[in-house]
Amino acid sequence: MTARIGVVTFPGTLDDQDALRAVRLAGAEPVSLWHRDKDLKQVDAVVLAGGFSYGDYLRAGAISRFSPVMETIIDQAKAGLPVLGICNGFQILTEAHLLPGAMLRNNHLHFICRDQKLRVENAETAWTADYDQGQEISVPLKNMDGRYVADEHVLDELEAEGRVAFRYLGMNPNGSQRDIAGITNAAGNVVGLMPHPEHAVEPLIGTGGTDGLGFFTSIIKKLVAA
Repeated sequence: MTARIGVVTFPGTLDDQDALRAVRLAGAEPVSLWHRDKDLKQVDAVVLAGGFSYGDYLRAGAISRFSPVMETIIDQAKAGLPVLGICNGFQILTEAHLLPGAMLRNNHLHFICRDQKLRVENAETAWTADYDQGQEISVPLKNMDGRYVADEHVLDELEAEGRVAFRYLGMNPNGSQRDIAGITNAAGNVVGLMPHPEHAVEPLIGTGGTDGLGFFTSIIKKLVAA
């Protein structure tokens, strides 16, 4: 049976088609999900794609967190549904309290768009198992509200439990605490990161490499094994 991976579109989502393409290139069946529908169409995993949902009014991800589809995603994620939040999707996951911490405006107060080097810190989540711990990858980064912050005790807990999934290398592009680029929940089924792996899945686009494809092959292997 082919794994079915849903990609949610909110008003203002920009990268849903890229995420759907990445899912297809990895070998799964991409399924489009609309923010106003609670029905997840029996998907096996969900991607919250990047963009500026609801124009990032109030706070990035703060309004999307209350979309009808998120009611179902929150309940199912707590029950083990794999969920990947990319950029705006990461912001939504923090607003929904599926991941701890918050995303603030970049410390230099400018939008940033660049190829970004990352180090894989946790290769045991549902979305990172095709990588090696310590592996260095390069994927595009583009954000305005990408600075990850949390209380010191939360940061210490993330470090102690191995829940920092990715860390920025070479430069910290937005002032994120402890160079954190992405984190996971304790169960490893929910992962959020600011850089865009869906833009690094084939040689002709993005970085010109395929360093991001491992996110999507990882979840397929996880689902097949389950």
